Amino acid sequence: MTGDDRRLAAVEDVPAESTLLVTLREGSDEREALLVRLDDGVACWRNYCQHWTDVRLDRGSGARVKGGEIWCQKHAATFDPTTGECTFGPCEGAYLEEVDVEVRDGGVYLADDDYAFVRQGPAEENTDESLTSGGGRIDFTGS
Repeated sequence: MTGDDRRLAAVEDVPAESTLLVTLREGSDEREALLVRLDDGVACWRNYCQHWTDVRLDRGSGARVKGGEIWCQKHAATFDPTTGECTFGPCEGAYLEEVDVEVRDGGVYLADDDYAFVRQGPAEENTDESLTSGGGRIDFTGS
């Protein structure tokens, strides 16, 4: 793959108070990851909460980033964007799964050989409205 095949986004496209959702391929499966802006770059984490791994942190419109932490909108767990550690909530002490990226020439590039870049946005299996609504569990989105 060329460098362009590994380019996920321009750094300036990663929002400061939210996340940018990308789809990666691992083997034959699509996996979602979220990019989050840091003071000194960008981090990339697999897009699921450590408490309920079927719960997406970024439902397609950006995960909530408040007080410098990524929030799970289902049960208000918070994650440190630099380490991926859950700092509050039912999965406190657990860590998000990291995807290695590097920032160069104003872009964010996939550095993890276990994945291939597919596209910005959700994985095909997560485009169903039932997955992006609140589902049947209690959440903290006000819905």
